[in-house]
Amino acid sequence: MVFVNSFMATLHHIAAFTLTACLVYEFIAYRKGFTVVEARRIQRVDLVYGISAGLLVVVGLLRVYFFEKGPNYYLHNHVFWTKMALFVIIGLLSIYPTIRFIKWNPMLAENKLPEIPEKEFKNIRLLLWLEMAGLVLILFAAPLMARGIG
Repeated sequence: MVFVNSFMATLHHIAAFTLTACLVYEFIAYRKGFTVVEARRIQRVDLVYGISAGLLVVVGLLRVYFFEKGPNYYLHNHVFWTKMALFVIIGLLSIYPTIRFIKWNPMLAENKLPEIPEKEFKNIRLLLWLEMAGLVLILFAAPLMARGIG
C-alpha cells in the first residue's frame, strides 16, 4: 500500500506542478505584442493547463477516498475545504481567458494575430493575476493540511 500511496502522491504532484508551470507561462506570455507563434503556444499551454487541472481533480479524489489518510481525515478538515474552494475559484476564473484563447482560432488559422481590445486584455491580465494569487494560497494551505492543521 505504501508504494501505491507514493505513486498516487507522485501523480498528484506532477499534475499540480504541471498546472503551476502552465499558469506561470500564461501569466508571463500574455502580454502586449506577442506573435502568432506565441499566441498558438498560449493556446496549447492553456489546453495542458486544463488537462492537468482535470487530472489533479481525479487523482486528488482518488487519494481522498481510496488512499492516504482516508475521507474522514480530509472531509473534516477546514483547510482541505479552503483548498477545494480556492481550486474551484481558480477554475472559474480561468474560463474567460480559455474561451478568449479559443476564439483566436479563425485569425490564427489565417496566420494573423487576434485583435484584442484593451478592456479584454486588461480583464484577462487581471484574471491571470487572481489565478496566480489563488494558486499561492493553495500552495500555502497544502502543507498545513498535510501536517494535520485544520
